[in-house]
Amino acid sequence: MKQIALLLSLLLVIISCKENNKATPTESEKELTIAQKIANAHGFEHWKNVSQIDFTFNVDRDSSHFERTWSWHPKSNDVTLITSSDTLFYNRKSMDSLALKSDRGFINDKYWFLAPYQLIWDTSATISEATKATAPISAVEMNKITITYPNEGGYTPGDAYDFYFSDDYLIKEWVFRKANNPEPSLISTWENYQTFEGLVLALDHKKQEGNWKLYFTNVKVKTKTNH
Repeated sequence: MKQIALLLSLLLVIISCKENNKATPTESEKELTIAQKIANAHGFEHWKNVSQIDFTFNVDRDSSHFERTWSWHPKSNDVTLITSSDTLFYNRKSMDSLALKSDRGFINDKYWFLAPYQLIWDTSATISEATKATAPISAVEMNKITITYPNEGGYTPGDAYDFYFSDDYLIKEWVFRKANNPEPSLISTWENYQTFEGLVLALDHKKQEGNWKLYFTNVKVKTKTNH
């Protein structure tokens, strides 16, 4: 009888352990946030392999053209800025006044380029729940979230961005609202998606009105395996 009782006790312990394991999902089984789903749709899981990313930020407005080229080593935070008149190298961990001035441009251009990843990186910002809303340019019903930055810190404190994305979590349009004002400061499309070493990036942004286009060229991504 003692042996039977002991066997029954062991069986109950095993069943209890299995039930507890089922009740506690692993990290991979946990429900992803909307921000994580958007970032992953744009290839964020491949970012950990990136050792260098180069791109040229371009803006065409009527007959004028502006551009600057960046080379960024995200693991060391080394940045190179190349313009028509100069080349500047700096490290974002240690910047002088000249580097600080250039870094404002880097943060702006990088945000346009990698905004889906900023939803993960910018942990101080607040991200709303997803809702259904009519996209401002296409007038198509899409999913919408808003990311709002704190009123202190950063280069543009208090700003807000409304992201409009499709059911596959790819961003299609966005609205920039300076200082979280209700009126838009800028509205543009996200289009011409291309894939670079797993990173899914929108290269073109256009306004609904006017002769204006912001776009990226000379995109190169180096990873641990493609040097």
